[in-house]
Amino acid sequence: MGQDQTKQQIEKGLQLYQSNQTEKALQVWIKVLEKSSDLMGRFRVLGCLVTAHSEMGRYKEMLKFAVVQIDTARELEDANFLLESYLNLARSNEKLCEFHKTISYCKTCLGLPGTRAGAQLGGQVSLSMGNAFLGLSLFQKALESFEKALRYAHNNDDTMLECRVCCSLGSFYAQVKDYEKALFFPCKAAELVNDYGKGWSLKYRAMSQYHMAVAYRLLGHLGSAMECCEESMKIALQHGDRPLQALCLLCFADIHRSRGDLETAFPRYDSAMSIMTEIGNRLGQVQVLLGVAKCWVARKALDKALDAIERAQDLAEEVGNKLSQLKLHCLSESIYRSKGLQRELRAHVVRFHECVEESELYCGLCGESIGERNSRLQALPCSHIFHLRCLQNNGTRSCPNCRRSSMKPGFV
Repeated sequence: MGQDQTKQQIEKGLQLYQSNQTEKALQVWIKVLEKSSDLMGRFRVLGCLVTAHSEMGRYKEMLKFAVVQIDTARELEDANFLLESYLNLARSNEKLCEFHKTISYCKTCLGLPGTRAGAQLGGQVSLSMGNAFLGLSLFQKALESFEKALRYAHNNDDTMLECRVCCSLGSFYAQVKDYEKALFFPCKAAELVNDYGKGWSLKYRAMSQYHMAVAYRLLGHLGSAMECCEESMKIALQHGDRPLQALCLLCFADIHRSRGDLETAFPRYDSAMSIMTEIGNRLGQVQVLLGVAKCWVARKALDKALDAIERAQDLAEEVGNKLSQLKLHCLSESIYRSKGLQRELRAHVVRFHECVEESELYCGLCGESIGERNSRLQALPCSHIFHLRCLQNNGTRSCPNCRRSSMKPGFV
């Protein structure tokens, strides 16, 4: 297969993919990979296969094609192609919750000389790194990476990147429990979709609606949460987006649990767990098990709750997510307190405080935990976060954590 024919077949695959004929598109691209001797064409089709498998939640296949793409980039002897393939490798590991590997590959991207990292792909590298740091509950580093990605987006008028960063920032603030910002950023993403997204994939609208649904639920606006989640799920089903379907099912289950409708919540959690397991989203599995445990606690079935917690703890430790471990220790603590089991209670109290220290989830001014309850937070330029009220009351001019100047407000 020559260069022109390779190009035609790649475009044919793209047309099929854009019309939701995904399996036919994959067949066309695989055939190109088998028959084409054009290295440039092979590199491009491998990128298409990486993206398609990512959106379908076939993360192990995504990783496989990313590895082959790196080999092709080396044959092409082009640093820019190598950068793109390492970014795909980083994203593949991010999806598989291999967050330390993601960070390592992102650093490799940023260290490649003579590439487009400073202009076109630097923001995407920073976003992937931020998502990985967030997966490890390293909040200051995550926020610093998101701010870098946002600067790239603004400096290069990259509204698609800005939309993705806003969704990640929504997730960040949902986790540290500043629900006002958790809603603000996905709303900003939705505005970008409405203003600039006429030619974008519908996944951007679906993504912003999902993050809005999460924030609305946390704020107690369950009707709005359900409406946004239904909109996101509709698009996810149309496009065969299994990862987003799983997240929406989890959100539906959480909404029903918030309403006290446990009979409806349980099957939603089961469906979410099935897809999370299928695609290999271990952090998603932790979130499902945490929701299930809370349902069992509400039903006073404490032994079943502890069983779900134990399974979730194993996964959370495997992934390295400190926030999930913290939440699970907190829930275990309340269960053992009600059971009157003091030794087990003390063990979970100790581990809870260790997780707070390890994730730096405390305000450097008042010393209280961050993320314990809904609070307005403020980031300084160094990306350390504090209670807004503490910064206003103390009028500090330097960060209490690192002593860097706080004269200018934080980016987010």
